[in-house]
Amino acid sequence: MISRTWNGIVSIHMKDAFEKYEYETEIRDTTIIKGNMGAYLKIVEQGEYAHFYLCTKWDTMASVIAYAGNKPTIAVTYPDDEQFGLISDPIVIMQEVADAENPFL
Repeated sequence: MISRTWNGIVSIHMKDAFEKYEYETEIRDTTIIKGNMGAYLKIVEQGEYAHFYLCTKWDTMASVIAYAGNKPTIAVTYPDDEQFGLISDPIVIMQEVADAENPFL
């Protein structure tokens, strides 16, 4: 199984709106793809910022590519990301994992 983890930062004032947006876009978009084994979001507040960590789990690399395209280690971005002042890490971490459990528990 493959784990793909992205992180980004928004102003603490945008935290709630961006969380809702994440569920309406990235989490929804990943979980409808065949081969997705789960999508997990963790939010860490640090002073004036909220850090977002999204971990998706996949059965095969082909499933990852169905979502992320031919450069699966590059972050998937959305046109409305800018309205939240998102600072997105352009690189995602991919690794083999043993199960589809929530890594943030």
